[in-house]
Amino acid sequence: MTGGVVYKDLLPIPAEDPTEQHGTTPTLTDKPTESHALAMEAAKAPEIAGAAQAEHHEEVVNLGWNEPKEQIASPLVGGLDNEDLWVLVRRFNKQMYHVKEIPNAAPGGLDLNIADEEEFSPDKLRSNIERVYMTIGIGVMAFVKHIVRLRSWREARRTSWFCAAYFTAWMLDLIMPLLSAILIALIAYPPLRAIMFPPAPIALVSSKTGGVQKPKSGTLGSHDSVTGAPENHKGEAVEQEASNFVNGIASVALSSATGKHPQDDDPAASEEPGSAVPDPTSIAMGTAEAKEKAAGRNPTAKHDRTKVPMETAMWTQMRPIMHGLADLTDTWERFANALSPTAPYPQDRYRLRLAAVVLPLFLISLFVSSYMYTKGMTFGIGFGFFGDPILTRGFELLNRKFPNWQKLLELRNTLLKGVPTNAQLTITLLRIGEANKAPLPPPPHIALPPPEKPADVSEKDLRATGADYPLNATQEELDEAMAHDPAVPHETGGADIDASKNSKHGRKGSKVLNFFRTTVKGGVETAMGTDRLKAKVGDHHAQNRLGAVPKKGEDLTSGPVEFKARYRGNKGHVYITTKSTIPCVAFSADKTIETIGTAEREDLHPLWSIPVGEIAELRKVGGYGWKAKLVVGWAMQREVADGLEIVTRSTASKEVEKIKVTAMPLRDELFNRLVAMGGQKWETW
Repeated sequence: MTGGVVYKDLLPIPAEDPTEQHGTTPTLTDKPTESHALAMEAAKAPEIAGAAQAEHHEEVVNLGWNEPKEQIASPLVGGLDNEDLWVLVRRFNKQMYHVKEIPNAAPGGLDLNIADEEEFSPDKLRSNIERVYMTIGIGVMAFVKHIVRLRSWREARRTSWFCAAYFTAWMLDLIMPLLSAILIALIAYPPLRAIMFPPAPIALVSSKTGGVQKPKSGTLGSHDSVTGAPENHKGEAVEQEASNFVNGIASVALSSATGKHPQDDDPAASEEPGSAVPDPTSIAMGTAEAKEKAAGRNPTAKHDRTKVPMETAMWTQMRPIMHGLADLTDTWERFANALSPTAPYPQDRYRLRLAAVVLPLFLISLFVSSYMYTKGMTFGIGFGFFGDPILTRGFELLNRKFPNWQKLLELRNTLLKGVPTNAQLTITLLRIGEANKAPLPPPPHIALPPPEKPADVSEKDLRATGADYPLNATQEELDEAMAHDPAVPHETGGADIDASKNSKHGRKGSKVLNFFRTTVKGGVETAMGTDRLKAKVGDHHAQNRLGAVPKKGEDLTSGPVEFKARYRGNKGHVYITTKSTIPCVAFSADKTIETIGTAEREDLHPLWSIPVGEIAELRKVGGYGWKAKLVVGWAMQREVADGLEIVTRSTASKEVEKIKVTAMPLRDELFNRLVAMGGQKWETW
C-alpha cells in the first residue's frame, strides 16, 4: 500500500462498477476497502508507531479515556499530533448523523461517501455551511492575504523575484509555461510552498495593507482562525467562528424578516412598552408575519398566493443545495489531502499523480500561442452554447452504452481515486485503533474558558523568505499586535452597524426573559416527573426521554468498553466485547459493570446482544425532539444527552431488528467505535 509508486497510481483506471453487489459483509481483517487495508497495515506494521499501534496483551487497552490531555500518550497515531487528531474527530462527530451499510463496491476504493438520496435536515444544512467556512472559507482567506502581501511590496525581496519572473516571461511570451511550471513544482515539492509563500497567522495580516494588524479578537490566541481568538485545543477557534458565522447569517436574515430598524427607536424613551419585552429578533416564530401585519398587509396564504409556492420551492431546493455544499467541501478536502497527505495514507502517490496531470499542460503551453488559445476557447464557448442537439444525442448514446459513465468519471473515481476526505481520513485513524484493540480516546473537554494571552509563535507559524523580516515588521510591532486588547472585538464600522447589531432592549427585557426561563423550567421539571410515571406504565416515548437531562454533579464518564445509557427507560450500560471471534455490542442493566468491568464475565445477562458485523445502519437520535431539546436546554441550562439507533441486517432467517438506546453522554464515542470496528462499507445519509 505504501510502497513504490507505479504507473497505474499516476493515471488510475476508474473504480469498479458501483452497482456491482458483493456477498456477505467482511470483517476488518478482510480489508474490504483501502481504508480498512491501510488501517490494518498501520496497526500491525507501522512505519512510525503511536500508542494505539503498540503491542499489548489486554483485551482492550485504555489509552486515556476521560483523562486530561496532559495524561494521554502522545502521539496516539504515528506521524500525527494528538491535537490534529482531535480536530478531525471533533469535526467528524459534527458531520456524521446517519450511516448505512452498502453491499456494492465503494466509489474510489473508500467508503463513507455521501449518499445521492441523503436526508435533509436544518441541522445538517448548518453543519455543511460550517464545513464550507472551516475548509474553503479559511483557505480562500489565507490565499487572499498571501496575494495582498505580495502586492503590497512590504516584503520587497520576495515581491521583486515574483515581479522579475512575471515580466521576463511576459516579454518572452511564456506566461502559461511559467505558471504551469510553478504549479507543478508546488505540487511535487512541498518545501517550495513555504519558500514562495511563507506562513503567517491569518488574523495577524491586514487584508488592506498586507502588513501587521491587531487581530479582531484583541489578541493572537490561535494561528489558523480569522479572528485570532484564544482556544483551549487546536482548531476550536475556527469551529466557534464557523458556528458564529452561521448564527450571524441567521441573525441578519431574521432581523431583515422582522423589519428591525433601530434608527426608528428613541433612545430616550426608556419606559416605553418596547423596553419591557425582549428583542423580537430573538423570537423566530411569527415575527415576519407580525411585521407584515404592522404594515397594514395581510400575510395569510389566502391573500398572498405566492406564500405557499415560494416556501415549497425554497424547502424543496434545500436538499440539492445541501448536497452540493457537501460535494464541494469533500472535493476541496480531497485536494488538500492529496497535496498534504496524512499517515497512514501514502505521502507521494497522490501529489505525483496531480503533477503528472498538469505536466501535459506545461508541454502544450510551450507550443500553443495566445491566438490559438483564444480561438480554441471561443470555439468551445460557441459549441457549448449552440451545440445542444449534438450534445443531447451524444449523452443519450453514452447513457445507453455506459449507464454509469458519470459515476466512473467523477474525480473521486479518477484523478482523486484513493484520496480521502477528512471524514474518510478520520474513520481510517479510528480503524487503526480498533484493529489493534486500542480505541482512540475522544477529544478531552475543558470547562474553563481559554486564557486571554497570546499563543506561542514559532518560525513554523511566522517566517519570511530570505533576509526579509516577517511581514516587514519589527519584533516590537509584532509583540504589540499580538498583545491582548479587550476593546478591539467590539469595534464596528460605524454607529449604524452598532445600532443594528445591538439586540438589548433594557434591563426589563432581561427580567422578562429570566421570568420566562424560570416558568419554563418549572414546566420542564413537571413534565420530566410525569415522564417517570408514564415510563412505568410502558409509554415508549416517555421511556426514551428518561435520563436525557443528567442531574447536576452526576458522573458521566464511561468508555472505552462500557457506555452509560438507558434502554426502554432502564439504567445500564452498552458494552462491547471483543474476546470472542465475533465482536458484539450488548446492553446490561447490571450495576456491577462500573466496579468490576466486563472482561471475562458470563454473569451480565444482557437484555440484547448484536454481533458488530450484523449492524447495517447507525443513526444518532434524540430522546427529545429538536424543538423540545432547545426548550429544555435553554430552561435547564444543562446539556441534553441523546441516543443511538442500531439497525441489524435482514437475512433469510431473521427480520430487521431496531434497537434504540438513549440518555448516552458518550453517544458520539460509541457511534465511532461501532462504525470503525467492523468490516462494513458505510455510506452517509
